[in-house]
Amino acid sequence: MNGAMHNAPTVVDISLKRGPSGLGFNIVGGTDQQYVFNDSGIYVAKIKENGAAAQDGRLQEGDKILAINGRRLENLSHSEAVELFRTAGEDVLLRVQQRPPAPANGPVVPRPEEPPIPMWIVLTISAAGVAVAAFLYFRSNTRRHF
Repeated sequence: MNGAMHNAPTVVDISLKRGPSGLGFNIVGGTDQQYVFNDSGIYVAKIKENGAAAQDGRLQEGDKILAINGRRLENLSHSEAVELFRTAGEDVLLRVQQRPPAPANGPVVPRPEEPPIPMWIVLTISAAGVAVAAFLYFRSNTRRHF
């Protein structure tokens, strides 16, 4: 089975009740401050300890917030998105695209291939090894007569 099925993003609705410190997370992104290349979406930057989002436990750093109280967050500047969060009221419904979990046995993205070692380096090291081996062989097999 390929890993692509396991890494598909999940969209969930998360209901939070605003606490003394707000909703308990910071956001990044927007049309004027793209957080992800070619994506002006709004993302969770930091979950505040003991905040509403941390106590709920479902919202994670890196999640993309698609909508707040049914209002889609497409094509908004960062400040427009912040204002929507500020005026959302006490009970807030978030539609969130959760980032895919990292697989337990490796990285999410494949590592870039190592550049190949140039052939001249391989030949030089091989020739040096042969030369050292020949030197040691002849040195040990040469008897000195005095």
